[in-house]
Amino acid sequence: IAHSFTGEEFGPAQNMHGATYTVDVEFTKPELVEKSNWVVDIGDASVLLSEILSKYNFKNLNEIIPDENTTTEFMCRRIHNDLSNRLHTKGFKG
Repeated sequence: IAHSFTGEEFGPAQNMHGATYTVDVEFTKPELVEKSNWVVDIGDASVLLSEILSKYNFKNLNEIIPDENTTTEFMCRRIHNDLSNRLHTKGFKG
């Protein structure tokens, strides 16, 4: 991704710069799904995550989210919320 931050506290990161994120996801449930013995279909989860991340891959985050400092923490929360919403829409209850 590419982005820049607003605010003196960000020093040189106020200038446009690139970053590479690695996204790890952990799925939990109190019990395994009966018969399949899984928590979530990893194929479905991978597709959902890929769809969510495609909004950001090789993009300028300043253009996608213009009024926010797209810090790692901000992006983690945004990706988490997007994935959670998509999973709940598909009926996942973790």
